[in-house]
Amino acid sequence: MASANLNIMIRAARKAGRSLVKDFREVENLQVSVKGAGDFVSRADREAERIIKEELRNARPNYGWIGEETGEEDGEDPTRRWIVDPLDGTTNFLHGLPHWAVSIALEHKGEIVASVVFDAAKDELFTAEKGDGAFLNDRRIRVSGRRQMIESIFATGVPFAGRGPLPATLRDLGRLMPLTAGVRRWGAASLDLAYVAAGRYEGYWERGIKSWDVAAGVLLVKEAGGRVDSIHPGQSPVESGSIVAATPQLFDELAGIVRQRD
Repeated sequence: MASANLNIMIRAARKAGRSLVKDFREVENLQVSVKGAGDFVSRADREAERIIKEELRNARPNYGWIGEETGEEDGEDPTRRWIVDPLDGTTNFLHGLPHWAVSIALEHKGEIVASVVFDAAKDELFTAEKGDGAFLNDRRIRVSGRRQMIESIFATGVPFAGRGPLPATLRDLGRLMPLTAGVRRWGAASLDLAYVAAGRYEGYWERGIKSWDVAAGVLLVKEAGGRVDSIHPGQSPVESGSIVAATPQLFDELAGIVRQRD
């Protein structure tokens, strides 16, 4: 049974998701103008964050907050804060690609204790609470049982427009592609992690990411039986700007490859 906090998060994610789905239907009408479409999506993103913030703040006014659009705000309770990406996969949204999500995590004393990733376009709600497992639309999910790299699919993010460590990512791809059944680049980190949790991917890694990109997904993978770490050992996968996640059987091999240096 979901806790009160998780129910609050689900309600906020669904409300924001409904707003985004309505806006998503309008995006194609704006494709004739790149600037017009971009401005529209920026407004949709900000409105989704406003909805989430209002829902969470009304229910838990003392909690802190960090959001992609509005930044970081301290709360009266210094031990708890929300970590929110109102629209993960903004570029997909802008181009009319139905692969984007609302991501909400609750952090307590530096640890993620509850997570929601809502793929509103497909009506897939991924949830997790520490110690209670991970779920997709109320059905328990587990990481994949595949044991061989050559049978496995992995996901990553490739830096674009001069953002992030492109040479390192290309090096990773060069090492991994010959060993696997494929690498996917879908452009929404929260869903990459949710798909690892659901057994759709065997692993995921990325550099140059923000806490709101991965906070919710980290708990999903852990509660589904997977392993998660920073690419830089000893650092937090939420705060360090890099992450590697996989099934227990394949984690060491994937992490070993992406941690190699030239």
